Amino acid sequence: MSGRFGNYGGQFVAETLVGPLEELWDTYLAARQDPTFEAELDNLLATFVGRPTPLTRLRRLGADHGVTIWLKREDLTHTGAHKINNAIGQALLAHRLGKRRIIAETGAGQHGVAVAAACAYLGLDATIYMGRVDAARQEPNLQRMKLLGAEVRLVDLGTATLKDAVNEAIRDWITHPDDTHYLLGSVVGPHPFPSIVRDFQSVIGREAREQFLAVAGQLPDAVIACVGGGSNSIGVFSGFLDNDVRLVGVQAAGDGSGRLGHHAAPLLYGEPGVLQGMRTYLLQDDDGQVLLTHSIAPGLDYPGAGPEHSHLKDSGRVEYLTASDDEALAAFQLLARAEGIVPALESSHAVAAALRLAPTFPRGSQLLVNLSGRGDKDLTSAIAAIGQRREHSGGTA
Repeated sequence: MSGRFGNYGGQFVAETLVGPLEELWDTYLAARQDPTFEAELDNLLATFVGRPTPLTRLRRLGADHGVTIWLKREDLTHTGAHKINNAIGQALLAHRLGKRRIIAETGAGQHGVAVAAACAYLGLDATIYMGRVDAARQEPNLQRMKLLGAEVRLVDLGTATLKDAVNEAIRDWITHPDDTHYLLGSVVGPHPFPSIVRDFQSVIGREAREQFLAVAGQLPDAVIACVGGGSNSIGVFSGFLDNDVRLVGVQAAGDGSGRLGHHAAPLLYGEPGVLQGMRTYLLQDDDGQVLLTHSIAPGLDYPGAGPEHSHLKDSGRVEYLTASDDEALAAFQLLARAEGIVPALESSHAVAAALRLAPTFPRGSQLLVNLSGRGDKDLTSAIAAIGQRREHSGGTA
């Protein structure tokens, strides 16, 4: 039960959590062999989540270069992002474990909303940890979580963002391992979370593969997705790993300077180390202390990445790039104005990378972007940031 992806992953946890993690893995393996569990999960994905999500062919973006860009529309799921796929799956697991109390972390708020919705539907109690900085810039999601009946605990420690919310959730779980399930939201943390979350998100890749073959008669030339912890990207990449398809993960370049504390791109600038129960690439100093990060997208503002991403980086199977705050904001506006779709700021990083890469592909190429979430949650902060940039540029931004 090593839970390794090459040199990454593992289970670096307090002894208190070894038993609950083993129980979770054993229960998960049994559940995936149980037709009743699979049937219930499939039914909820269809009737509660709203799957399958469609592919949308963009009419304008990419056309100047003779390239067709498609979006996998995870923004059209119930609660507005891919996070609900994993939340509903793990909530069903919690039922099998006999644990009625659910704790979770959230950065952009989409995982928190998904957990709150899944718990409300299945009759579970939800406690969500969220950094105060993220709560301030994601006020609509904060209110949605509360409306759905979740208790939201704001975290003021550290940078008061996603990393710190994860730390507080882990502390809670260490204190209450017997009656509490930690519904971790990304492919991070100790084994078995990276494997379980990947498996629940692999529905994205399975659907996208079948849909693309149906509408285009071929597989895409490239699949592009944003990477914070990395669950949406692992989910969509899983459908194409065994094929000759270029896979591109996009991390947050922040202000674009490359300076420490001004980006959130550990797969580009980090080194292997141990963070929150896993060995992975992370942003750290010479003493192994985790460094500050920055991204305009709260869901990408994280100093590590899933251990499977670290393995895919080292193997060369996935190419990792960055997009800056400014590029993401430009893509946010362009997709809305040109195609009538408002993306999450996290997803806007993937859109920005697709637009940058489009001219480098031969004419006739087909690119697939995983649109991991919708932008309702980001309207206030994005519009404020766009206004600030316009003022600084003399009204031309």
